[in-house]
Amino acid sequence: MLNFLPSPVVGTLASILLLINVLLWSTLLFAFAIIKILIPLKILRLVIDPILTKIAEGWVACNSGWMALTQKTNWDVKGLGQLKYKGWYLVNANHQSWVDILVLQHVFNGKIPLLKFFLKQELIKVPIMGLCWWALDFPFMKRFSKEYLEKHPEMKGKDLETTRKACEKFALIPTSVMNFLEGTRFTQYKHEKQQSPYQHLLKPKAGGIAFALNAMGDKFQSLLNITIVYPDGIPSFWDFLSGKVKNIIVRVKEENIPQHFTQKDYNNDPDFRHEFQQWIHGIWQEKDQEIHLLLNGQSQQPLK
Repeated sequence: MLNFLPSPVVGTLASILLLINVLLWSTLLFAFAIIKILIPLKILRLVIDPILTKIAEGWVACNSGWMALTQKTNWDVKGLGQLKYKGWYLVNANHQSWVDILVLQHVFNGKIPLLKFFLKQELIKVPIMGLCWWALDFPFMKRFSKEYLEKHPEMKGKDLETTRKACEKFALIPTSVMNFLEGTRFTQYKHEKQQSPYQHLLKPKAGGIAFALNAMGDKFQSLLNITIVYPDGIPSFWDFLSGKVKNIIVRVKEENIPQHFTQKDYNNDPDFRHEFQQWIHGIWQEKDQEIHLLLNGQSQQPLK
């Protein structure tokens, strides 16, 4: 609606609306979260957590509102038909930009349970948002480098234990656990440094998602494999706020999770680790091909 204005003006207006939205909904969120802090009882969580979730969904809906007001984006989305709001989903997507977060929230709000993203431990320090993510039980991950683990072998497996504890919280109410398998945003530099075998993707990191399956795989009914494509080029967050992202393509494919994946030890079973990595590799090959086709103006058969 306001996209006819100059890009810097649109970006400024969108930024102001985004900030107002953050302050409004985070205040409401904190008001209920403090009850959970002061009275940490499981029975109380069953009451408070759904309220916090509804607040977060209202927050996302208002984000979609200012996006509609300031952007003129053509959304090409397929594959939402069979999703259930009261289901448990393990969700993964390719990762190219911070815009991905808003895209995923916009597309799935009200269609599946609120997306809970795996976040780096350092992000808990982000002003306001860090506390919001904590209040909503977003899983914070502390990754250790190979060099660190060589010096501190006693820390081996601690990062995955954190994943298990975080996922245990999700067993109380329907949840969508979101993980970017690449672990970082795609850039050509990272792609070349990794010597990635995929044309449009970085190498996937299977450990976190394997452990999430092991922690609460009996709850997850399927894996949602999300492909996000920006036909006009990967945008920065400011590009999006400024109304420069004219086309966004999202494809959703629901994948069955082999039942035995929830009962195996990814860390200590090399045969299973190889099998799981091959499963992820197959998904990634298909995603890479789909991105190539979509970027070249071709479309695979519509997803059901």
